[in-house]
Amino acid sequence: MLQQVMTAPGVIGFREIETPSPKAGEVLVKIMEIGVCGSDIHVWHGEHPFTSYPVTQGHEVSGEIAALGEGVTEFHIGQKVTIQPQVVCGKCHPCRHGKYNLCEELKVMGFQTTGVASEFFAVDAKKVTALPDTMSFDEGAMIEPLAVAVHAVRKFGDMQGMKVAVLGAGPIGILVAQAAKGMGAESVLITDISYVRLAKAKECGIDFCVNTKTANFGEALVEAFGPDKADVIYDCAGNNTTMGQAIQYARKGSTIILVAVFAGMATVDLAVLNDHELDLNTTMMYRNEDYIDAIELVRAGKVQLQPLVSKHFAFKDYAEAYRYIDANRETTMKVIINVQE
Repeated sequence: MLQQVMTAPGVIGFREIETPSPKAGEVLVKIMEIGVCGSDIHVWHGEHPFTSYPVTQGHEVSGEIAALGEGVTEFHIGQKVTIQPQVVCGKCHPCRHGKYNLCEELKVMGFQTTGVASEFFAVDAKKVTALPDTMSFDEGAMIEPLAVAVHAVRKFGDMQGMKVAVLGAGPIGILVAQAAKGMGAESVLITDISYVRLAKAKECGIDFCVNTKTANFGEALVEAFGPDKADVIYDCAGNNTTMGQAIQYARKGSTIILVAVFAGMATVDLAVLNDHELDLNTTMMYRNEDYIDAIELVRAGKVQLQPLVSKHFAFKDYAEAYRYIDANRETTMKVIINVQE
């Protein structure tokens, strides 16, 4: 079979390797589609601090069961599935207390260990999650980023009737906004400095879409939600400007949750954070329950994934997909690699 390998920043090749056979407790997945995320692009540019080369990428994935290892009874041949890409130790304090997404030895497929970018992939059956027959492979490949969003929304607690603001209308921001609505939020406001991205958010059903290049975030909060403003603000952009806006304009005593990863050291006004008794929380990846809820949100029609698909590329055009993303940053949401083409 063919397997993708990035040998150095900006250099992608393919190698012929033997198709693996699933061991006891494993399944063999025929990989159908792989989503490209921002972290993959960091690896492409040599800017990911925790990835070395060579590396086989791929962690947002859909596929179907091709073979079952000994003892695997919960799946059947031809079943649509996705894969949870975390590799954990199972022994550290977070793992022992159900927070394996925070494993002290956490490795993620496609970064610190082999990713799914090959025609077939043998994996522990416990890392595989079934998808509904009605779900497209496009949607299946986006369950992973949606699970990120679901986990972020869950960090706030009960979302029923809440008023939510999301800073940053990239793929994760739009997914957080949709997940919040799907999990019970009364209304959601999303901001960005790109009208193109805000139009995509509007297409996905977000209530208020505001360009903070021309509008003041604080005024937008009051206009959308009234003087009590938002119950929670999610920073899905991850820069000093957006976190500064969140701290400056949050309702006193409310919550800010950082979803995005800061590229460098943050410079923010902690004096105001303290004076306004704001809860600053963070979120990291997902757990199995987030995958299950993500799938249900899509199945129930509460989250739309298809509008976020920007373009498809054949497996052998992996590098071309990255070049396309680099050339179309503002207009690109989710690029999908069709592995079987």
